[in-house]
Amino acid sequence: MSDFKIIDGKAVAASVLDEVRAETAELKARGVTPGLAVVLVGEDPASKVYVGAKDRTCRDLGLYSRKITLPTETTQEELLAVVRELNADPLIHGILVQSPPPKHINEEEIIRAIDPRKDVDGFHPQNVAKLALEDPSGFVPCTPAGSMRLLASAGVQTSGAEAVVIGRSMIVGKPMALLLMAKGSDATVTVAHSRSKDLPAICRRADIVIAAVGRPEMVKADWVKPGAVVIDVGINRVEDATAKNGYRLTGDVAYDEVAPKCAAITPVPGGVGPMTIAMLMKNTLQAARQLTA
Repeated sequence: MSDFKIIDGKAVAASVLDEVRAETAELKARGVTPGLAVVLVGEDPASKVYVGAKDRTCRDLGLYSRKITLPTETTQEELLAVVRELNADPLIHGILVQSPPPKHINEEEIIRAIDPRKDVDGFHPQNVAKLALEDPSGFVPCTPAGSMRLLASAGVQTSGAEAVVIGRSMIVGKPMALLLMAKGSDATVTVAHSRSKDLPAICRRADIVIAAVGRPEMVKADWVKPGAVVIDVGINRVEDATAKNGYRLTGDVAYDEVAPKCAAITPVPGGVGPMTIAMLMKNTLQAARQLTA
């Protein structure tokens, strides 16, 4: 195949944000302004960029945004105190502590300390359980939720399809598998990872491949059967002397060689990435509705 469809994450994300903007205006007319607090500990450059983007998007949509920047040496107890304050703050409906924190911070303890009703990342154990139970009151992690929206936007039939998820993280791989096998999606799901035996053969069975393993261009053309749909969640910096900044961004899929075999594929950048912030805004809106109902 060579006539493949590029799934435009920027366009789909813009559509999601338009929905959030309209629904936010409706809530504000009733006296409720959805509020998101993003906490950044330390000076990680990539995290600073992400936090800035989330803050700008909130303000653009009419949400209340609170950006809290803490020094690298912030202790576990100091960070927990900030989380407890936000849990109790009626102006804040969504709380996100930017990952990864400095190494001395126990991230799992921080996640568990967030009020699950405000856990718009969807990482709290209660929200993980709700996802497994298909309880719509829970929050779905943003990247898997965005990936499902991209599949829907491209008209991909998941029912009865064989899907392979490469990656088993709690951030993407496991929730992605749960979403694909849920009622209404009805896919047959295999969760693979970097240590799976004969990973290329596993992928070649798939009608839908979700690559979320964090290895640049690991998925090659001979891993993908003709007509498959590929969602590339990876975003990796690869050194490139010809690039303006000395590096280029690439996914977990060798795009140039894989794309011609696909029915549809997401690019990197411009695929899954824009969806993550869009779905975060959607989750914040859901939290505001539920907390003020």
